[in-house]
Amino acid sequence: MLSVAEARTRITGALAPVANETVSPPDAAGRALAADAVAQLTQPPFDVSAMDGYAVRAIEASAGARLTVSGSIPAGASAPQLLAPRCAMRIFTGAPVPPGADAIVIQEDTLRDGNTVTINEAAIAGKHIRRAGLDFRAGTTLLSAPRALSAVDASLLAAAGVSSVAVRRRPRIAILATGDELAPPGTRPGPGQIIASTGVAIAALVREWGGEALDLGIARDDRETIRRAAARVRDADMLVTLGGASVGEHDLVRDALQPEGLTLDFWKIAMRPGKPMMFGRWGATAFLGLPGNPVSALVCTHLFLRPAVERLLGFEGGAPPMLRVRLGCDLAANDTREDYLRACLSGDAAGDLAATPLAVQDSSMLSALAQADCLLVRPPHAPEARAGDWAFALPLRATRSSPF
Repeated sequence: MLSVAEARTRITGALAPVANETVSPPDAAGRALAADAVAQLTQPPFDVSAMDGYAVRAIEASAGARLTVSGSIPAGASAPQLLAPRCAMRIFTGAPVPPGADAIVIQEDTLRDGNTVTINEAAIAGKHIRRAGLDFRAGTTLLSAPRALSAVDASLLAAAGVSSVAVRRRPRIAILATGDELAPPGTRPGPGQIIASTGVAIAALVREWGGEALDLGIARDDRETIRRAAARVRDADMLVTLGGASVGEHDLVRDALQPEGLTLDFWKIAMRPGKPMMFGRWGATAFLGLPGNPVSALVCTHLFLRPAVERLLGFEGGAPPMLRVRLGCDLAANDTREDYLRACLSGDAAGDLAATPLAVQDSSMLSALAQADCLLVRPPHAPEARAGDWAFALPLRATRSSPF
């Protein structure tokens, strides 16, 4: 059986980034930048006032100086006239600094009497002036690819006059659940059936990670039905099947798709939960066969499907960042498989994060996975461990550091 690390490396190594498309800045947030974005404008485009007050020559604006107010410059004004000697101009935040002025005295440090202003605090050259290009200049690289574009990135692109930006198109991930025992979400399951709920979570995660989820529904335990369902999206970037990845008489995915061109790279991973997982290619489409148990499938989704989507978006798609945590309880020695224990996080007396595994780790229990904050990682052959020992955990919630 392959290790988790080797399986992930094989998956991401078999994938290449998808093609580019262009979007406007309002549509850029949540997309993967495919080419460096270059500023088309300078920001600010001219010297501007950072405060409401008076534009002055610092050498003339010592404490107690009385200056003539020669004009007023609101934000949005065109280029102002030259500041005359022994004069000050009323100015507002964001307004262009007049030629000849080299400082702003804030309104609170002055006293106005008609057309005369008295300076109560001496001006300092350069104070409260934002110089042209302070933020960025035309021609400079604003954002480097690859990068997951945020809302602030989209705002930056708009401010820099970028009309369109190259991003990766959203990878198309087709999801096919298999099994006679499955009923569609929103329906009443029949005798011996359960709701096909795992695909709901996987589709949501694919969208969260920047992909497009294509729901193929449910295929019954029949080779021809599985072939017909999968064939509906031969143009997907990856086909993900749920169930049918083991060796039982009704685990038919491999048998159904191999005559249609499915070639497997590997099957079986030395991990718990999630051992029976397949990866290969189905023509031009990558193929990932996930276990049928909900928790097993979702653990594999975090460990393997996420790096695959990231790789399709142009990122490295490496191992997920881990949290360093203290164990919240004693743990027995581990066997030959890498173990992923659903666990809850809390703060310990020393201020460190502590991860405590849930009492029941059955791979069918979605409620336990929903309760968990992280997956506590136990390497193969890990020795017995005590509460307070250091370990690593894969966060499942917003604490995770990632491209998205």
